[in-house]
Amino acid sequence: MSGNPVGSTADQAAHPDASHGVSAGIPRDTTAAVAASAGLVTAGADARRAVYDRATAGLDPPLAIVDLAAFDHNAADLARRAAGRPIRVASKSVRCRYLLDRVLGRPGYAGVLCYSLREALFLCARGTSDDLVVGYPTADRGAIAALAADPAARRSITLMADSAGQLDLIDQAAGTGHPEIRLCLELDASWRPLAGRAAVHIGARRSPLHSPEQAAAFTRAVLARPGFRLVGVMSYEAQIAGLGDAPPGRPVRAAALRLIQRFSASELRERRAEAIRQIRALAPLEFVNGGGTGSLEVTAADPSVTELAAGSGLMGPTLFDAYRRFSPHPALLYALPVVRRPGGPNAPVATLFSGGYPASGPAGPDRLPSPYLPAGLKLSATEGAGEVQTPVLGAAASGLRIGDRVWLRHAKAGELAERFAEYYLVEGDAPARAVPTYRGEGQCFG
Repeated sequence: MSGNPVGSTADQAAHPDASHGVSAGIPRDTTAAVAASAGLVTAGADARRAVYDRATAGLDPPLAIVDLAAFDHNAADLARRAAGRPIRVASKSVRCRYLLDRVLGRPGYAGVLCYSLREALFLCARGTSDDLVVGYPTADRGAIAALAADPAARRSITLMADSAGQLDLIDQAAGTGHPEIRLCLELDASWRPLAGRAAVHIGARRSPLHSPEQAAAFTRAVLARPGFRLVGVMSYEAQIAGLGDAPPGRPVRAAALRLIQRFSASELRERRAEAIRQIRALAPLEFVNGGGTGSLEVTAADPSVTELAAGSGLMGPTLFDAYRRFSPHPALLYALPVVRRPGGPNAPVATLFSGGYPASGPAGPDRLPSPYLPAGLKLSATEGAGEVQTPVLGAAASGLRIGDRVWLRHAKAGELAERFAEYYLVEGDAPARAVPTYRGEGQCFG
């Protein structure tokens, strides 16, 4: 595995509180610390901008910050919505060990849902968690071999599987007679309204195991093969968790989405319960994982689910502005400097350096970053967010000077970490302090 050894400079930087007798990444539970930061959550736009500008005054943008008051508020709200179910943190939405440690230190959170086996090996070696589920199947033969050779990793890491072909690849990579590897079966959570037929598929295209009978058959296949142990089941209802039910200015789409989500949730609850019943009749399960930030209330009401998954709601990206059930506070922002006034010093347009950080998924305006502070700015319809320059328009641009900074929000939670080596933590009135992202620790997991 790549990365610095435990105890290295990067490891210490990821846990800046460690040298002060505070558990790594755990929020300081003192009245002073809470009071110093609580005001940021409810402060007005001008006040927030002033705080962020002061906290980063000695730094040159582009830079990214995490407002810890907003982050902690969002973490508490996710736990509230989970209604007693533990939340497994979706690391792809965080990609920063300090923040993972911070949220895992809170009540209501347990374990990590990783997006890569190499990431899980990295987090295991760094001691982030001893309960790491890889949320996607892996074809990384080198990482599989490393897992098979590491007893501590094998105890802590669970691989995702939904087909015999994946088991064949693991056998080939790990070698004949490999030690036992933990597996989680993924049950397809999409909705097929035409009597279960795949002709109409609403949701993400993930596992081929849709029916309870298919899940039970794959369970038997796992049990018949040496070197594997089935310990969990996961199902991610993307059509509920990942689609906002209140898209701005689109009432007809909103009504259709709510109807689809209601019928889908009802169908999945019945089908998942039967699948878990059949699987448990064949093998004991340690966990049944489901849901995401956008569906915590719905999934928590399913008695067959033992734990939930969430991550994006910690950061509050713009794609989560379109939900009725919850409103996360923007915790992750990035700043770009004003470098041009193309229409003159008083024109309602300013040009920023860099900033073209679109989000993954179907291309569209909702995948672009959004100017946030000062309020009232928007991207140019003809240029959008550019590779090396980003024009912003609006009355607020008239007051911007060369060197001022504009704060933007990303459409998704985790992808900004691939653009920045550090996140600067803003807490109260203290100067921002840096912690490395995965990229800052020299890691790239795809």
